[in-house]
Amino acid sequence: MHHSQQDFRRPAWTRRLAAGLLTLGLAAGGAAAQAQSDPADRSGVGVSLGIGEHYQRAMLYYETPALWSYGFGENWGRLDLVGELGAAYWTADGSRHPGSLWQLSATPMFRWWTGERFYLEAGIGANLFSRTRFADKTISTAFQFGDHIGLGFMLTPSSRLGLRYSHFSNASIKRPNPGLNILQLNYTYQF
Repeated sequence: MHHSQQDFRRPAWTRRLAAGLLTLGLAAGGAAAQAQSDPADRSGVGVSLGIGEHYQRAMLYYETPALWSYGFGENWGRLDLVGELGAAYWTADGSRHPGSLWQLSATPMFRWWTGERFYLEAGIGANLFSRTRFADKTISTAFQFGDHIGLGFMLTPSSRLGLRYSHFSNASIKRPNPGLNILQLNYTYQF
């Protein structure tokens, strides 16, 4: 199997991009005054690193304070609705063509805090991709819906770690509609 020099550079470039996004997210969070208020009352910045079938994605995102919140009482936790705005860069493995694309996203996320530290989340949002072909797949439309489910926990009062599964497709507005699936690790710093 023959690999071009670019094939070997891409993973290093992806790691540098991920490190840069994480540093940017931490710097933005560190520059803000850290409030000791309820996490639902604070904004956040984060970085997401994901893998899919023959591709990877790195995303930087901003999270709004809770737009809506409901406490269930009786130790059933709290449900928050937050907005998540992101920019992501995708890269494909090997000689899959096209080998990269950009993505912009806007997603309302419901987050159910089952206690003070653990949560489950789900959301459906709008996404705009920079091209309609990626990694030997034709996704047909630049506009794609994103369906997300995940779980996570608070590391500290101002940071949390989550695991999320996402599916992107155009809901058969146009065919073919193979979809893109990704499993990602998210780190969010709230300020």
